[in-house]
Amino acid sequence: MQLSNKTILITGGTGSFGKKCVQTLLEQHHPQKIIVYSRDELKQWEMAQVFNSPNMRYFIGDVRDKERLFSALQGVDICIHAAALKQVPTAEYNPLECIKTNILGASAVIEACLQAQVGHVIALSTDKASNPINLYGATKLCSDKLFTSANNMKGKARTKFSVVRYGNVVGSRGSVVPFFKDLAAKSAPFIPITDKRMTRFWITLEKGVGFVLKSLERMHGGEIFVPKIASMEIVDLAKALAPHIPLKTIGIRPGEKLHEVMISADDKALEFEDFYILEPTITFQTPINYTQTLLGECGTPTPEGFSYNSKDNPQRLTPQELLKMVHAL
Repeated sequence: MQLSNKTILITGGTGSFGKKCVQTLLEQHHPQKIIVYSRDELKQWEMAQVFNSPNMRYFIGDVRDKERLFSALQGVDICIHAAALKQVPTAEYNPLECIKTNILGASAVIEACLQAQVGHVIALSTDKASNPINLYGATKLCSDKLFTSANNMKGKARTKFSVVRYGNVVGSRGSVVPFFKDLAAKSAPFIPITDKRMTRFWITLEKGVGFVLKSLERMHGGEIFVPKIASMEIVDLAKALAPHIPLKTIGIRPGEKLHEVMISADDKALEFEDFYILEPTITFQTPINYTQTLLGECGTPTPEGFSYNSKDNPQRLTPQELLKMVHAL
């Protein structure tokens, strides 16, 4: 599926992912129109000063508002659903708001896309949706299930729904990377570390956007795409960003894991050259062969008990590689 001459709407389009996605689409794919859909008037105004191409549109709206979504989705070929409440502590203190945006908002996006007959819909997920222990992860797991099952709701509609799941994005808003950089710039007395054993998956915005756009070409509908990305110990991350500042262990916050999991041992997964596909746990009316993508890539089932987690991940990110990624921001 070519993205040129397509109309693409991005929910949460003023966020880190949305801005990078818009930049990539304009520079590399030349769509007919890009619609940024989000709640924040100021962020949209600021974004419009940078991306003022004639084919850009900015819609104020909340993903909880199905009628507004339906209005914005008129004539849209592709919807990328990036809007979410993402901060773990914020979700724990405001659980119902997180549920309204991440679950009910996902449902509204699905229903509006079906009514507007959008062709391809892809939702952004998180490693925290696998075996979740916090509310944010639980709401994203629910969202993933909604988008998967939507392929059974569509009837004869042309709409296809899939999900992309990946880990922490280097330099995104709320990421620990800019937090550590800021502490280093201020010559803070110490860098707070939750636990020295902690590991995390890391991906750049550029690679994340590229993987989402490529997944639009691969998708049958119903699958969850997981890229193969590098992991890093949080201690090495801190030492790379603030080499002259001592570390202080402050303990894991409620809802945090020592290691993140993107594919659990209970998932049914297929391995491809540089990504995995999680097959849906439900059966669709028309069976789909997920071992081959629409780009012709072939995958094989992962062995029994396979888990893709940040601790055992053989692909490690060195401090030098991390600094190169940070400097490229």
